[in-house]
Amino acid sequence: MPSLPQPASRPVSGHLQRWGGDPLALLHEGAAVSSKTGKLFALNLGLPAVVGFSPDWNRRLLTDLERFQSRGSFSAVVPYLAGGVILTDAGHAERRGAVNPPFGKRSLEGLRERIRAALRQERPEPTFDALAWADRAVLRMLNAAYFSGDLDAGLLHAFLAPLRHAFPVPAWPRPLLFARMNRALDRLARTRLTEGGDDLLFHLARWPGGVREARISLAAGHDTTTHTLAWAVWHLAEHPGWARPDGLKAVIKETLRLYPPGWMGSRRLSRELEWQGHTLPRGALALYSPYLSARDPELWDAPEEFRPARWEKSPPAWSYLPFGGGERLCLGMHLANLMLEEALLYLLEVAPELRPLHGDPAPRPGVTLGPAGPLVVGPG
Repeated sequence: MPSLPQPASRPVSGHLQRWGGDPLALLHEGAAVSSKTGKLFALNLGLPAVVGFSPDWNRRLLTDLERFQSRGSFSAVVPYLAGGVILTDAGHAERRGAVNPPFGKRSLEGLRERIRAALRQERPEPTFDALAWADRAVLRMLNAAYFSGDLDAGLLHAFLAPLRHAFPVPAWPRPLLFARMNRALDRLARTRLTEGGDDLLFHLARWPGGVREARISLAAGHDTTTHTLAWAVWHLAEHPGWARPDGLKAVIKETLRLYPPGWMGSRRLSRELEWQGHTLPRGALALYSPYLSARDPELWDAPEEFRPARWEKSPPAWSYLPFGGGERLCLGMHLANLMLEEALLYLLEVAPELRPLHGDPAPRPGVTLGPAGPLVVGPG
């Protein structure tokens, strides 16, 4: 893709070293050099890659599922996410339709009280690290929603722990750990099928491959929700005027805009594409960046600032994508929002006057975007 601009690269490794060291700086540089090419730039990541962040690119990539395919994308190299509906291309709509119902807004309302009760077992100290507390709180809420709290908490923590580290740690095979987790899920699924239930596992276990979908969606939902919750707590401590029940939805949306957990999404081009005068080759990595789209000054006023008031009106179309979009909208979107709202409401109840004490909220990219941390908050 010689016609596309690209950030500075190295002679042998291309952009791989920069991608592994500071990918956000690489993205910002790419965005800066692409202002005259329709917000599209090239990267050399061992194979040709193109990054786009315009609304038109986002819409095309997320709706043209025949040309932009999940198979062979970044998710495939992370065992936690490989397989299931996330990477399904052929038959995706049918598979998604089978696993969607228990994750709908109405279905999840039946789990709200159980999630709320689990959360209250994780009362914070007067002064606490919001990142560490969010990790524990989200683990409890996920266990309640998926398994009615019946999955061994130690196993759940151990299973998800590698996702908290930077690459390449999440990509290392862990056959023994996965085997332990699969055995535990299979035992619980058999119990649900024979004795009944109303948690997410009960619904998923009735479908072929549903237990695997439970494991994959659980992994996809943990760090994403944990990091968003931690940042939301930090920003509420910085902006106490928003620490009220009717302000929390805007706070969550603004946190997800600034720090979309899925900071980079990837597909593979199944065939050549002509895009705004550029020829993109078959087999290239096609990337979209919710992080760049949500910080584009052409689309957002003062995009680097935390301003929940901006959500009094709708965002620019296809510029706000914390949960993806189109047919591949995140399966756990409603569950994540429910947990975030419940956790922040709980903090308003038990810790109503938090202030930021010390910490590092700078974004650190891994499988998901998370704060460098810690994020210590306490009474002002």
